[in-house]
Amino acid sequence: MQAKAKLRLVAPTHQNRTMPLRPANADLRKREYLTPHEIEKLIKAARKSGKTDAQGQRNATLVLVAYRHGLRAQELCDLEWSQIDWKAATLHVRRVKSGKPAAHPIRGDELRALRELHRNQSPASPFVFTTERGGPFTTDAVNRLVKRLGDGEKLFGFPIHIHMLRHSCGYALANAGHDTRGIQDYLGHKAIQHTVRYTELTPTKFKDFWRRA
Repeated sequence: MQAKAKLRLVAPTHQNRTMPLRPANADLRKREYLTPHEIEKLIKAARKSGKTDAQGQRNATLVLVAYRHGLRAQELCDLEWSQIDWKAATLHVRRVKSGKPAAHPIRGDELRALRELHRNQSPASPFVFTTERGGPFTTDAVNRLVKRLGDGEKLFGFPIHIHMLRHSCGYALANAGHDTRGIQDYLGHKAIQHTVRYTELTPTKFKDFWRRA
């Protein structure tokens, strides 16, 4: 009968390691929004970013539409031509995260950009923004595009991402003096505390400070 092998205790050699934590947004960027002047700068960069003029025009229109209507990445990817009323110059915004839908006016420069995009889209698609292969953008792809347009930290001194365009919309509306409830409805927030962040940082509430009587 074969003798049983003697077992002995061996000290563990593995090490307990913790997953690296992602730095907070405040540590990565000076702020989580762009100013209207910076948005214009980004649109100019987008217009020059494509391999063709049509791609550059698509990228510039994508930035403009996302900013003007405070669209989330998924809302931008899901945007269809059927949501645009060309005659009334109105965009019917469908919100994700159980947000409130709304009808937004489309300004002249945006309407012209959308008409050009619709006219030149090839192959034609029910979606407004499509990739070079003709399919709709994914949220990861549209985020990579915006990050690439920011060229790391070269364009603004800090990296950017797609959701900053939504924040930029909120801050621009707050700085223009629009009330919190109106901004809440425009951005489709269910709870107003998500909207208050924009009015809290607007400098216009201090416009009369240090003004002589």
